[in-house]
Amino acid sequence: IVGGVGIANTMYTSVLERTKEIGTMKALGAHNRDILKVFITESALLGLIGGMGGALLGLALAFAVSGIASKALGGITLAVTVSYPLITIAILFALILGLIAGTIPAIQASKLNTVEALRS
Repeated sequence: IVGGVGIANTMYTSVLERTKEIGTMKALGAHNRDILKVFITESALLGLIGGMGGALLGLALAFAVSGIASKALGGITLAVTVSYPLITIAILFALILGLIAGTIPAIQASKLNTVEALRS
């Protein structure tokens, strides 16, 4: 949920900062669906990169804690089992969350009036 709110906030800020760019794209003939695709793709990539980063960080922490705990406990070893289907599902979930979180800002960007967007 926190990641989705972060992506939505980032995308909303991106729409506000790129208003002139959106106006220029529309003035050059881009349709609303083209603008929508740009912003939804951007939010999906943010979710994908965040999911991959989170998965890598989680694996690194799991192996680090396993190594530290094994040394601290003496002869007891803590094994880390990597579940590739679970990692894939987590990354896909982050991607879908990015798509969902970026939908409203993308719709707002696609509905901007060309003249108003160029004027601001």
